[in-house]
Amino acid sequence: MGKGYSAAIASNPYIVGSFACIGGGLFGLDISSMSGVLSNDAYKNTFGNPTSNAQGAIVAAMPAGSFVGALAVSKLADLIGRKRTIIISGWIWVIGSILQCAAVNRGMLVVGRIISGLSVGIASAIVPLYQSEITEPRIRGRLVAMQQWSITWGILLQYFVEFGCSYIDGDASFRIPWGLQMIPAIILSVGMLFFPESPRWLVDHDRDAEALQILADLHGKGDPNNELVQLEIAEIKEQVNFERTEGAKSYLDLLKPGIFRRVGLGASLQMWSQLSGMNIMMYYIIYVFQGAGLTGRRGNLIADSVQYVLNVVMTIPAIIYIDKWGRRPMLLVGTLLMGFWLFLVGGLQGGFGAWGDIDGDRVWVISGHDGITKAVIVFSYLFVCSFAITMGPVSWTYPAEIFPMRVRAKAVSVSTAANWVFNFALAWAVPPGLSNIAWKTYFIFGTFNFAAFIHIFFMFPETAGRTLEEIEEVFAQGHVFSAWKVKRDTGKKTLQEVKADAKHHDIHEVESHDEKSAA
Repeated sequence: MGKGYSAAIASNPYIVGSFACIGGGLFGLDISSMSGVLSNDAYKNTFGNPTSNAQGAIVAAMPAGSFVGALAVSKLADLIGRKRTIIISGWIWVIGSILQCAAVNRGMLVVGRIISGLSVGIASAIVPLYQSEITEPRIRGRLVAMQQWSITWGILLQYFVEFGCSYIDGDASFRIPWGLQMIPAIILSVGMLFFPESPRWLVDHDRDAEALQILADLHGKGDPNNELVQLEIAEIKEQVNFERTEGAKSYLDLLKPGIFRRVGLGASLQMWSQLSGMNIMMYYIIYVFQGAGLTGRRGNLIADSVQYVLNVVMTIPAIIYIDKWGRRPMLLVGTLLMGFWLFLVGGLQGGFGAWGDIDGDRVWVISGHDGITKAVIVFSYLFVCSFAITMGPVSWTYPAEIFPMRVRAKAVSVSTAANWVFNFALAWAVPPGLSNIAWKTYFIFGTFNFAAFIHIFFMFPETAGRTLEEIEEVFAQGHVFSAWKVKRDTGKKTLQEVKADAKHHDIHEVESHDEKSAA
């Protein structure tokens, strides 16, 4: 630990690349901490039986805080480093959890959720950034995709805790789960003390020797002369030196030619992941199954838990094959399938449902059609499976790898902030939407998925299998509206090619300096 991290931990790419994913799990915990109490009488009584609009506002408090947290990463990550930023996010979550657990009214609950959201926003932006900078290209997509898997695990575990505690009478049925969710954050903040800092951040702060040693421990079994280690350090230095000549690191850099295009891609992908409709199926699945005609609190909870299990299981193939399948095919197939399932759900709801009354609430519900109820539940499951194996993992992986070093922290934070803006809007809008336009809500989200397919087909180039520095060549090719023309081997270089480029860059710098001196 004299290095400030454990070399044994650093030598295992899967441990060093996946542990920080606990930060993603915090988002999952929050989703279930709300979805699991929507039918809890003790929760309703404690917080004044919130209306659909009030409940939407309570849920939306978390993504509101997350928006601020995601933007804060742009400063924190560059100033204090990736590692320390992750540690801070964990302790902020603990504070938010304490406030939620102790909440006695809506105001206190909302404040606690905003603070927890601040933590989730920081973690959701910094964890994929850290993972992309610390893992080798061969498995980068797989490990960044584990961010999504950790979210699904957070949803599942917290939901089962909520399910078990639902048998407890009184406030403890929701306070115990809200209190227990601080444990993973404590593990994250303490555990990260044993992990290395991002070597790319170290090079950018003129700490080349530390960066080389970390790369050696990460990818060269401690040998700084390993070919992959030398390739990476050479590429990182070349890229950082090049970027330093491009101007100051500020938000204005995000508007520069070549960069603005990528900011648009990163932010729009996060936007599409929210507009896909996954919010309905995670936050408000109880309302969805209620509308399908599935009544009874226990039956609904069990049906919900099946969906969360599928979410976890179906993310596994994406983690394993994301670098083999590529980002584009996964996104294109996923958006088509999700749109298809949502149109089926909306069509069945519209064709066989009618306005009814459940627990005093006006609800569009399917009654007397047992087969249709089962079909809606199955199509909802298939929708979640389609998201889990495609859009879910790629929506975190792609924005974390497409930006140059000088703007990466700021650009990733802006992309992630776009996620939280739409998360906030949808978290608030969906309950009133289901209460007013009912089944038409599914058609709206289905249409969003087909729009996303068109956007991705024309404008999103493939990035799998390349170093972060080689991805620069992908975007240098152009093809702004013909992304399918970018080949899978575009940008890939050998160590000799990287060294030749670096030598050419050094010679160019010397000649430029001589010309200025002569002038």
